[in-house]
Amino acid sequence: MRYVVFDLETQNIFQEVGSSDPTALDISVATAYDSETDTYTTVTVDELHKLWPIIERADALVGYNSNHFDIPLLNKYYPGDLTSIKSIDLLEDIKNSLGRRLRLDSVAQATVGAKKSADGLQAVRWWREGKIKEVMKYCEQDVKVTKQVFEYARKHGHVKFKDGARNREIVLNTTHWEELDGGATMTHSLF
Repeated sequence: MRYVVFDLETQNIFQEVGSSDPTALDISVATAYDSETDTYTTVTVDELHKLWPIIERADALVGYNSNHFDIPLLNKYYPGDLTSIKSIDLLEDIKNSLGRRLRLDSVAQATVGAKKSADGLQAVRWWREGKIKEVMKYCEQDVKVTKQVFEYARKHGHVKFKDGARNREIVLNTTHWEELDGGATMTHSLF
């Protein structure tokens, strides 16, 4: 299965746009990891078109809270419909198993010993300060962390999180991850 792990950063926050709809926000930076080429591609909003050929070749898009945030927001910029590509949302699977949401940082630290380098609010501040390279590094680090958690869960069928002083395991139903949808290849960007 060829999968693309991706993440987005924004130029603004929900409180500023007066909505909890991700499509009301504006992308600043995006990163995509392509499992087939083992490469990371990080772009600013003006270069999003460079991601379309990578995304369109994916059997599955992998993210953390991607079904409710990243895919709807990225779809605002995409010339086709990203919801037609299979999606694996780690947070959704964790919530289905545990009954509640967990932060990526909590899961990543307990599962693979990886940490996020900042947070989304800091990324918005950096963007406004013109520190574009900082936002790009942060977004790429988030994708690396998400990729590590995904690959661990894919291999072991669970992730971990800190519950007080001890690590707890969350068994995930990953059977749907490996099922190929068999849909037609997308070519909206004409790569």
